Amino acid sequence: MSAFALPEKANLARHDRKNNKKTIWAWCMFDWANQSYNMVITSTIFPAYYVAVTANKATGDTVSFFGHRYVNTVLSNYILGLSYLIVVVLLPILTSIADYKGNKRLYLQFFTWLGALACAGLFFFKPDSGLELPMICFGLACIGYCGGFVFYNSYLPQIATVDQQDSVSAKGFIYGYVGSLIMQVLCFVVVLSPKTFGITSDDLPARISFLMVFVWWLGFSIIPFRLLPKGEPNPGSHKYNVLTGGFKELARVFKKVRTMPLLKRFLSSFFFYSVGVQTIMLVAANFAAKELLMSEEMLITIILIVQVVGVIGAWLTSILSTKYGNVKTLVGLVALWTLLCLSLYFIASVPQFIVAAVIVGAGMGGVQSISRSTYSKYLPPNITDTASFFSFYDVTEKSSIVVGLFCFGFVEALTHEMRDSALALDAFFLIGLILMISLMFAEKKMKNLPTAPIAE
Repeated sequence: MSAFALPEKANLARHDRKNNKKTIWAWCMFDWANQSYNMVITSTIFPAYYVAVTANKATGDTVSFFGHRYVNTVLSNYILGLSYLIVVVLLPILTSIADYKGNKRLYLQFFTWLGALACAGLFFFKPDSGLELPMICFGLACIGYCGGFVFYNSYLPQIATVDQQDSVSAKGFIYGYVGSLIMQVLCFVVVLSPKTFGITSDDLPARISFLMVFVWWLGFSIIPFRLLPKGEPNPGSHKYNVLTGGFKELARVFKKVRTMPLLKRFLSSFFFYSVGVQTIMLVAANFAAKELLMSEEMLITIILIVQVVGVIGAWLTSILSTKYGNVKTLVGLVALWTLLCLSLYFIASVPQFIVAAVIVGAGMGGVQSISRSTYSKYLPPNITDTASFFSFYDVTEKSSIVVGLFCFGFVEALTHEMRDSALALDAFFLIGLILMISLMFAEKKMKNLPTAPIAE
């Protein structure tokens, strides 16, 4: 029997387990927990701290890393790019195991521990330290964050019916925004008022914030660890070994994707606009600290505003997708990002950056949330190997980040201008926009076909 042709009773049993409020809450709490990493380590305190510690006009801001010299921000982009590349290679193997054994919750736990402990390791990154160990911890934290997310995402079709996936996905992002906002405020207090806590060292407040991320991330992850289902094993025959099975699973998924015209078009567009979206979010703090000489305090304040706007943006996007459909909403969002990326080339002051940051906040959560739910809607109903399909989604996204970060770093290394890198990214947005418009017209033509899932 095909994996997609489950008995009627099994279908009903699956449906009954979906839309459980407690399970959905636990799923959202994972976003609440791990977005502390995304806020503090990739968006605010760590980038500002890293640029401040490694800045050196006499050497052109170059640093030594295992005997080689790099521009400081180029090095951090390369480390992130390499981390995402490792994730791309590892996840097919791990999701293959998770599908076969139905134990994706175990991998959710493993990557969470890896990421959280790596954040704790950043506490030992002092101004006089070598960069080797801190950059390794920086990379491992990224691997832990990304690795956990692929298994987290794969739960969506398992816990929510198709008609609820947009709202559940948006709810997860909103939880993440609110959780990271609270975490950032707590770190903000430590960084801005260190004497209140008897701290006299200039570097200790930032390093304490890295430790706070460890506690927050791991502490709140206990909720999904306890309440999310273990996972469902794939009832199909398991003919592949553990090392090659994941890649063969991806090849199998890729063959299926090629037979689904709408999903194929969506993933093509998703790859290109994700190159831009994800890279901008990862390098924005470095851009502000280096190009605009923005202080750590100002940067944190702006990101807090962005997070608040992001919650509103994710909520509005959910409403717009309900009214206009996912694809039309995505066309508008990608068009907005295309213009925003172009504007980065001309930003020369803090007020201009603040305006751009607010727009980023409005579109950031929205485009991520609706992309995830749109992909989920295009999948065949009642599939059991959700981890493999979402592994393909995450490999697509993470591959786009690898391309974006290495492209951004390479252009900066050549021109010594981050603005030129932003201009290069805009080409990816434009291609993604064209492909999304193409999907919109293709969906209209296929809307009446019963075999073509429509992302409405």
